Amino acid sequence: MAAIVLRSYPEERGMKDQALVVHSDPEILGGTPVFVGTRVPLRNLIDYLERGHSLDEFLDAFPSVSRQQAVAALEAAHEALTARARPAR
Repeated sequence: MAAIVLRSYPEERGMKDQALVVHSDPEILGGTPVFVGTRVPLRNLIDYLERGHSLDEFLDAFPSVSRQQAVAALEAAHEALTARARPAR
């Protein structure tokens, strides 16, 4: 099983250890990255938001994903994208 570690900023959440938010396991949906403890692909969250749905609508549709997991995944995506961004010229 391969894990995709998305930081959840534990110090801001009162957790002792950094939580694993998304992982990839060949036995679950052929290795598609899913939220830990679910069979919900991370891509579903992105698709919902791209189509103009709110985070609450996503969470209502996929109750096995916690708000904390969804927010942590979005924060990690933001961090990854901004870390690679080039300064404006």
